[in-house]
Amino acid sequence: MLIIEDVLVSDDIISEQFICNLNACKGACCWEGDYGAPLEEAELPILESIYKQVKPFLTPEGIRAIEQAGVYTYSEDVEDFATTLVNGGACAYMTRDETGVAHCGIEQAYRAGVIDFRKPISCHLYPIRVSPKNEYQFARMNYDRWDICSAACALGKEHQMPVYRFVKEALIRKYGEDFYEALDYAATELKPTAS
Repeated sequence: MLIIEDVLVSDDIISEQFICNLNACKGACCWEGDYGAPLEEAELPILESIYKQVKPFLTPEGIRAIEQAGVYTYSEDVEDFATTLVNGGACAYMTRDETGVAHCGIEQAYRAGVIDFRKPISCHLYPIRVSPKNEYQFARMNYDRWDICSAACALGKEHQMPVYRFVKEALIRKYGEDFYEALDYAATELKPTAS
């Protein structure tokens, strides 16, 4: 375990390898699971404000789910906000391309220059999950192991891509360049041992 600023970082984020392999999984993380993508409180008003711009990028099923349940929902099971689901399955913001690969409608709107919000940070950081600060004022950053990502683990091993480097852009987006540089230094220079 490392401590970078006010975040407890699991050693797995450094020692495990990962590169998303959409050709293999087709983006299954967008439709598998028990609830939508976790949302930060600051993201809730953003989703409300961008919905009209994002709507043209969504499927009719996704639009229907959002207009019935809202742009986000609250999950009692995990006591947190998450993206809305279509009939308890796929994320309402999910679309598919002609090959069946899932994409994020929010990110498609972002790439089209319609909005300046890329997508929820939990999606951008995946397979890293961040738990909120605890009573000691430390957030916890963990590697989320999921069998649907086995092809991503294999591709990561093939290219020797540590999890934290795979999500470099997202880590900088959330915590800043200094945080990432400190993490990279710790990973390459301090060589933490697995606990």
